[in-house]
Amino acid sequence: MKSVAFFNNKGGVGKTTLLCNVAAFIAKNYGKKVCVVDADPQCNATQYFFDDESVNSFYSNSGEFTVYKMLEPLSLGEGYSDQVMVRKAPRFEVDVLPGDPRLALTEDLLANDWGSAKAGDVRGIRTSLAFSELLKQLSRYDYVLFDVSPSLGAINRSIMLSADYFISPVSLDIFSLKAFENIASWIEGWWREWENGLKTTRRPELIPNLAYSRPEFIGYVTQSYLAKRDKEGQRRAVQAYENIRQKIDQVIIDNGLATHLNGRAFEIGTVPNLFSLVPMSQSSHAPIFSLTAGDGVVGAHFAKVKEARDIFGNVTAEFLERTQ
Repeated sequence: MKSVAFFNNKGGVGKTTLLCNVAAFIAKNYGKKVCVVDADPQCNATQYFFDDESVNSFYSNSGEFTVYKMLEPLSLGEGYSDQVMVRKAPRFEVDVLPGDPRLALTEDLLANDWGSAKAGDVRGIRTSLAFSELLKQLSRYDYVLFDVSPSLGAINRSIMLSADYFISPVSLDIFSLKAFENIASWIEGWWREWENGLKTTRRPELIPNLAYSRPEFIGYVTQSYLAKRDKEGQRRAVQAYENIRQKIDQVIIDNGLATHLNGRAFEIGTVPNLFSLVPMSQSSHAPIFSLTAGDGVVGAHFAKVKEARDIFGNVTAEFLERTQ
C-alpha cells in the first residue's frame, strides 16, 4: 500500500479537484483499490464525492464514522480507534473516510502531544502516530490518498509523518515559490524533533510498531494556467507563467526537495483551466472525465470532457510511475 498526501501551503490551487479525479482515474482505469481520507476540516472532498443527503447524514447521525471519530478516542485517553469504517463514492469508484469540521478541534491535542513526543514521552509519540495506525487499518488498499488543508499545523504534521509521499498542486504565481520554501523548512524542523524524541525516550519498548517516515516529494502539478498551442500543436503555458514555473524548479532544488526525484522533471503534469466542467463535476458528484449528457454536457463540452480524460490520464500515469 502506498500513501500520498496532496499538500500545498498555499490554498486555492485546485488540490481537492486534482486528488478526487486522480483517485477516480486510478480506480476506474487501473483497477486499483483506492481510499481517500478527507483530512481537511473544510470537507471539500467529502462534498465533492457525495450528494447533499449523504453529507447531511454524516453529521446528523452519531453512528456515522468520520475522520474525527478516528481521533476522538485519543482525545479521551482511550488509545487508537479499533474500527475504521469507510463509505463508497459511487461514481468515483473509491472508498472514502469522510471529513469532519470537528477535526479542527484536534489541532491542540496533536500540538500539545507533539511537544511531549519531541521530548521522548511515549504518550506524545503514540498520539503523533495516529495516522500511521489509520494506515495500518487501511492496508488492504493499493493507494490511500490524503486531502489536507494548507496549514503547517499539527494535524498535517501527523499526516505527513505517516505518509510515504506528498505531491503539490500549484498555481503558477509568485506565492507558490514561498510555499515550497515554507514546506521544506517545516519538514526539516519537525523531522529533526521527531528523531530527537525517539532517541531520548526512556521506554522505547512501549512505542507502537507502526510505520513512519519523512515523506518523499514526488513532484508538482500546475493548475488553472492560461495556455495556448505552439506550431506543433502542443499546449504551452503563456510566457509569464512559464517564467514562474522555472523559478519554482529552482526553489525546489535550493530547498532540498528534489532529493528523491532522481533526475525526473519536477512537474508531473499540467491541468489547464477546465472552466464550467469543474462546477458541473462538483454538482454531479462525478469525475470531470466521466461527465455525460445526463450531467448537463452539451455541444463543445463533449470535446472538453475528452480532453480532461487525456489530461488526468497523463497526470495519473506519471503519478503511478513515481509511486511504484
